[in-house]
Amino acid sequence: MDENRPTSDKSANNETDGKNETFKTPDEVAAEQTSERADRSATSDADTDSSGEGSSEKKSGSEDGMSKQSKWRRFNKLNWPPGKKEWIIFVILLLLLAGGGTAYALLHKSKPPTIQPIPKVEPGDPTVPSTLTGLPVDPSVNQRTVTAVMVENSPAARPQSGLGDAGVVFEAVAEGGVTRFMALYQDTAPNNVGPIRSARPYYIQWSMAFDAGYAHVGGSPDGLNDIKAWHVRDLDQFANGGSYHRISSRDAPHNVYTSIAALNQLEVNKGYVTSHYTGFVRKKKAIPNKTKPPTAKSINLTLSGPLYNAHYDYNATTNSYARSEGGAPQVDANTNKQISPTVVIAMVVPYSLGALDSSGAYYSNYGVIGSGPVDIFQDGNVLAGTWTKKSSDSQITFTDANGQPIKLNPGKTWITAVSGADKISYSP
Repeated sequence: MDENRPTSDKSANNETDGKNETFKTPDEVAAEQTSERADRSATSDADTDSSGEGSSEKKSGSEDGMSKQSKWRRFNKLNWPPGKKEWIIFVILLLLLAGGGTAYALLHKSKPPTIQPIPKVEPGDPTVPSTLTGLPVDPSVNQRTVTAVMVENSPAARPQSGLGDAGVVFEAVAEGGVTRFMALYQDTAPNNVGPIRSARPYYIQWSMAFDAGYAHVGGSPDGLNDIKAWHVRDLDQFANGGSYHRISSRDAPHNVYTSIAALNQLEVNKGYVTSHYTGFVRKKKAIPNKTKPPTAKSINLTLSGPLYNAHYDYNATTNSYARSEGGAPQVDANTNKQISPTVVIAMVVPYSLGALDSSGAYYSNYGVIGSGPVDIFQDGNVLAGTWTKKSSDSQITFTDANGQPIKLNPGKTWITAVSGADKISYSP
């Protein structure tokens, strides 16, 4: 056998297959391998020359994919120690990281807390009774702050905006026989409330029972002093003008308005994020007894005179009381609908006229701490009882002749302070 003959499996197979193959000496094999390496090196150099160095030919626009991949790998191959290319890449990466951090900081900078809109309750949703009104609400509503707004009631202020949405409304005489309202909001948030006027001590004491933010435009000297002394959640327009606005369709001072959303945001900014209070005792929603005729369908409350005396007509279909004053239906300017609370309460509260103030006004004085007679109108009937308020920040309670709590229907509740039992009248 020839000693130079290859002994690989391939050669054996070729012999087995009977194929004629020319066998090469080791020197011939080495020469062919050297030639192949030279050919590959020439091809690589040709690729390099085509980039513009050492070549007179221009690179064609149809360069194959393998050539592109080779160049991309060569470009991404970094050297150490770093050269000019490596420093350029480093600077670019540093700038990108710095820019990204700045953008992140701008997007995530601290923002003041915002008020979420009052959620709408859909059929089947879990609900709880509202602490303010007793109506079914999303549980989160009871965590919101209560907001009290002083609303004017002079003829120039009518019709007012937002009173129809208030959960609870207090009514009394401010001065000169002119009545004024304090409207409380928690379940609802009308976009337009007003016109807003000044503070009075007895309204402040009623608001404190609800741990409410107190919105007003200035106030009587005693009222402003009491706000400070009693640490009331003060939302005075004089110090927080950005949360209020003036409308052009009415003359000052009857043109200051706000929205509950704006006041809620002001409250949050001041740290008033919730209200801790005890609501009125409520009962389940009543179904009027159609077989038993109402005993109090028509109600009259005398406050000071024809322009300000209040009148209510019971509506058995809605189980509510349509309110009138000054001989005309009282409507909400936001909806143009007559105001119709579910519960009407007339409290007999000690009343006197204060001495002439330095401002030239005789302000009303109400003895709101203590107790007195009360008539509660609901379901077309009247129940006599007693109201009690033990301190400025305690809630008013209503009890019957046996000292048991009088449970109110869930819904909007209007409370009027009258100076005597003779100021209340009603008929079937």
